Amino acid sequence: MVDSAGPEQPGAGHWFEALADHMGPAYLRYSFTKGTEQEVGFLVDELGLEPGMRVLDVGCGPGRHAHALARRGVEVHGIDISRRFVDLARADAPPGATFEVVDARSMDFDSEFDAAISLCQGAFGLAALPGRPVPVDDPDGKVLDRMARAVRPGGAVAVSAFSSYFQVRYLEEHDDFDADHGVNHELAEVRDEAGNVVMADAWTSCFTPRELRLLAARAGLDVGAVWSVTPGAYGRRPPTTESPEFLLVANRHDPGDA
Repeated sequence: MVDSAGPEQPGAGHWFEALADHMGPAYLRYSFTKGTEQEVGFLVDELGLEPGMRVLDVGCGPGRHAHALARRGVEVHGIDISRRFVDLARADAPPGATFEVVDARSMDFDSEFDAAISLCQGAFGLAALPGRPVPVDDPDGKVLDRMARAVRPGGAVAVSAFSSYFQVRYLEEHDDFDADHGVNHELAEVRDEAGNVVMADAWTSCFTPRELRLLAARAGLDVGAVWSVTPGAYGRRPPTTESPEFLLVANRHDPGDA
């Protein structure tokens, strides 16, 4: 594990870095970021998080979930591919929250955390490479593999993911859903803090509950549940076609429980 104050390697040219550079703190003005406290409250209960536990926040962005967990006494280490977002997360971090620039596809933590989370397509769901076939070692699956390795045996993992069902059912005019690879391409307006707009391409992997369970099993995780969720309204609701996201909740397999 690299010390958060030590040398860092920038992300390997991921398309999201340019978006993060443009948005900066304006990211936190988007409506989907306003439900942080509700989401964290649900995860504390769902994952059994307690003060003093260590949590890895993968794709932490400006640190909103990490900050909220740290205020509850949880020790959080956030990683993100965007140096701009990591700088913002550090700027007003409460005690117990640390951050570093790391590409989730190549992170190398090993049994260091009690839990790992990746929410709001912070890393899981953004790993697919646009315009290329999905390789056998699916890049989003690789992020989940590394999250599973990062937690101790029995440790919890939670990831949110866009729903393929919802995406196809409510496909918007400027969206282009690749049914072969399960990746949605969106041309979106992105604003910076001054309100300046750029049109940006974004590619997001979408999943069915079955795919999430299969990826989790491959990663050595025992699935507890897949819930239908909406940003700011996390809850224990079975999968439907009406919610924009799914939340996978699982635990790293503990051989001692076999």
